[in-house]
Amino acid sequence: MDSASLRYHAIAKVAEVSPDEPKRVVVGEQAIALYNLGGQIHATDDVCTHGLASLSMGFIDGDLIECPLHGGAFEIATGKAAKPPCVEDIRIFPVKVEDGTIYIGL
Repeated sequence: MDSASLRYHAIAKVAEVSPDEPKRVVVGEQAIALYNLGGQIHATDDVCTHGLASLSMGFIDGDLIECPLHGGAFEIATGKAAKPPCVEDIRIFPVKVEDGTIYIGL
């Protein structure tokens, strides 16, 4: 889907997303994990592609999110699988921030 056909949804305030832990939000039926990396907000699928665990319950290690179930990890900014047993990437979502509100494109 190209960016022109995306619909943006207001999902949270920047102040609600701690640099220390992800935040889970749900838009329709889509569970999303939000991350604050150095003041920049990122969004990925909330479900690990390996063990189906909630990544919003995972551990941020630098620019990686570590799955709480088995310790595999993904790059937060790109969704790339970064540490076994994860080999399949997670989906990332476009993010806009306006006046302290986070919008996600679906």
